Amino acid sequence: MTEKLRKILIVDDDRELRMVLYEAFNRQGHGVSVAENGIMALDIFDKNPADLVITDINMPEMNGLELLQRLHANRPELPVVIITGHATVETAVSAMKLGAFDYLLKPFPLDIIVEIAARAFAAGIPKKEGAEGPVRENNNGALSCKKKNIVGTDQKLARVLQKAKSVASSKATVLILGESGTGKEMVARFIHEESNRREGPFVALNCAALPEGLLESELFGHEKGAFTGAIYAKKGKFELADSGTLLLDEIAEIPLHLQAKLLRVLQEEEVDRLGGRAPVKVDVHVVATTNRNLEESVKNGEFRQDLYYRLNVIPLTLPPLRERKDDIEGLAAYFIERFSRQYGKDVKKMSKDSCRRFSEYGWAGNIREMENLVERAVLLSLTEELEPWDFWDEETDGAGLDLSPSCNPAAEPCPTSLEGEGSGGMTSLRDVERQMIMQALQKTDDNRTHAAKMLGISVRTLRNKLHEYRTQGLID
Repeated sequence: MTEKLRKILIVDDDRELRMVLYEAFNRQGHGVSVAENGIMALDIFDKNPADLVITDINMPEMNGLELLQRLHANRPELPVVIITGHATVETAVSAMKLGAFDYLLKPFPLDIIVEIAARAFAAGIPKKEGAEGPVRENNNGALSCKKKNIVGTDQKLARVLQKAKSVASSKATVLILGESGTGKEMVARFIHEESNRREGPFVALNCAALPEGLLESELFGHEKGAFTGAIYAKKGKFELADSGTLLLDEIAEIPLHLQAKLLRVLQEEEVDRLGGRAPVKVDVHVVATTNRNLEESVKNGEFRQDLYYRLNVIPLTLPPLRERKDDIEGLAAYFIERFSRQYGKDVKKMSKDSCRRFSEYGWAGNIREMENLVERAVLLSLTEELEPWDFWDEETDGAGLDLSPSCNPAAEPCPTSLEGEGSGGMTSLRDVERQMIMQALQKTDDNRTHAAKMLGISVRTLRNKLHEYRTQGLID
């Protein structure tokens, strides 16, 4: 039995794709119209308004984003799905800001576009401009999940999200592994949004943020009078997440005696409240995260082996940002645009030096570190371009004078070969620093900008160092 007949308008200059989509939706009983460009699409829509428009971006005469704007000028509630074979972070952000219902990258399986259409019809009224909705990845790995801002084209990340999507609607417990700041909670929300539980609650609990005495009550709930201070009955996170998804963040921090109770809940799908008389049935998809090595924790007796096996049904390991080099510039651009809009600032761009530094930087704090650095730079920068010193102050930017990223020994010798002074040919770190700075200035004919670039520091740091040396009488 097919669902209620809907009218779908497909707009793409690729005739073969138009026909494939026409056949797919026509077989479902929908009324389907096709157009090869935006001008033709508007003419068809005026005569026969559709309930859903699926449009390519790159087309002659009128692109898909312009068509989206024209359609929403008169029908702001109309769901419009953007499809493209040439995705960028900028087009994804633009599409969602303009009110696109979804953003899908070619090539894609037919069942995905059919599922998107069903979701659009089920939603009735699509998300308004600025609302966040899921944006899917394609087989080539380009993706942008706007629900919790997953942005990137990295193949490793794409494989993780593809796996996450494939198990999203199952009851299998998912264990998300990765360093701090890699976006584990965002992937958990992605799983929820891609599941058949998306209309249910998404409940998150940071297991490391609560003292042991409160964690049990937060997880499993309690009855009135169960302990001193329990003046009313309270549902735990499992009950609150019933028919939805429960994220147990930093699962390794749960104490051993609660791990046994958690294991029972996962196995029996029922919760015993503190002070309760009978167990309460729950239907919850559990997603757990940790930045620790749980296998080592098991060996050290800090984590139950049976609970580890119960959680590790579907393991997903997120790559650190330093392994996603191709995503760094796109992520930075996304955060710049986001914070510029949030704080009412003119959208800036990164200088070439900043792009280089971002690419070479170690990102120990991963995406969270980048997010914080960009927010600071957007708020404090007074120039049109964001320079390295807008992201790092002189304490972090100048300390250590790490010349390895900015020197190219093949092009010219780096100013690192110093004659030792004093006992045993050794010299102090301050003297080494000063000599390196003076050598760099000599090699660049006292051009501070070039010298700073050679040293891998900001011009401001170089200027401050020179002022310090003059004050101490070390240079003229």
